[in-house]
Amino acid sequence: MAKALDLAMDAYEKDEVPVGAIVVAEGKTIIGKGVNQTEQLHDVTAHAEILAITAASNFLAAKYLKNCTLYVTLEPCVMCAGALAWSQIERVIFGAYDKKKGFTLINQPILHPKTDVIGGILQSESEAMLKSFFKKLRN
Repeated sequence: MAKALDLAMDAYEKDEVPVGAIVVAEGKTIIGKGVNQTEQLHDVTAHAEILAITAASNFLAAKYLKNCTLYVTLEPCVMCAGALAWSQIERVIFGAYDKKKGFTLINQPILHPKTDVIGGILQSESEAMLKSFFKKLRN
């Protein structure tokens, strides 16, 4: 998760919403990374999770991310959760909960039924970076 936080700081410094994501294969090898790039790419789908999924799929030359874990600094939105479901990723670990657009707000299961979800890892660090970013944006 610390590496995802480092990536989030990279996004922060580029005036993107500070979200970083990594995909780890079999608990040891980073096979995909992503940071939010919606402003830079002028693309509302350029979320950190989507970019990390794409990089990991390209690395594996496969569409399914079995035996992989996504670490992301903010709870995935519904769009990203849908992509994670289609990827059949084994585990999703996130930092801050997204109280406005997070997938856990939906009353229907979105992720693949076998996907484990753990939230709140390095939550205070993730929240602090997000709050700082939006405070800077408002000023």
